[in-house]
Amino acid sequence: MIRSSIAVLVFSGLLAAGAYFSRGFTSASPAATSRVPVVVELFTSEGCSSCPPADALLRKFDTQPIPTAELIVLSEHVDYWNHIGWTDPYSSHAYSERQSAYGDRLHLDGVYTPQMIVDGTREFVGSNSDDAGSAISKATGVSKIAVRITDAKLEGDTLHARIEAGPLPPGTRSADVILIAALNHAESQVAAGENSGRRLTHVAVVRALKKAGSLSPGQSFIQEVVVKLEKHVDPADLRAIALVQEPGPGKILGAAQQQLSK
Repeated sequence: MIRSSIAVLVFSGLLAAGAYFSRGFTSASPAATSRVPVVVELFTSEGCSSCPPADALLRKFDTQPIPTAELIVLSEHVDYWNHIGWTDPYSSHAYSERQSAYGDRLHLDGVYTPQMIVDGTREFVGSNSDDAGSAISKATGVSKIAVRITDAKLEGDTLHARIEAGPLPPGTRSADVILIAALNHAESQVAAGENSGRRLTHVAVVRALKKAGSLSPGQSFIQEVVVKLEKHVDPADLRAIALVQEPGPGKILGAAQQQLSK
């Protein structure tokens, strides 16, 4: 774990899991659907020896072990570990900046890895399954706005998707509509740094995150959105995620995901 300096963590046990993956329309209230979309972001790094247990916990969440929640997981690899011996091939400064913005919004003294953030509002050490379970349980009791992502397809190195969302809940002034492209599965054989000699496995590895537009009170969002990816991505290993999130980044108001196919 890194929080200005590296500290030793005590890790909680991992959750057991079942299997489920949802596509299509995600709707509004906990009373109206058996599964409420809950976004679980993990800020991690292959250079961090405390991160593999958190990566494993995110993999468990990706199998949908909680009957009341559709867990939309995101693995965001930060770049501030890259100088310690191993350059994380999935890292980006953009994800470090997103994490720092969360730190400011949540009034934290600093950010660290592994850090998990649920629905943009609750943060904790990313390997702590008890804290994760509590945060997810609370998130399933919060109504979400309707979000739908459809027609996701890869043309060359460009992801295309149709996003429908809104309207905003009463009292919300504005929100960002965000399109994310993530690899279903990624692996690395780490040759240096704190995890030297280990083979690391990840899920939902974010490769692109783009603000697609904005929502204002009384409006709905319906738009075809595109985002560029690196070359030679297999569409069968790709998922598209739509978020509606208060600026900041702040509270996530709604989300949906779609698996691409060949």
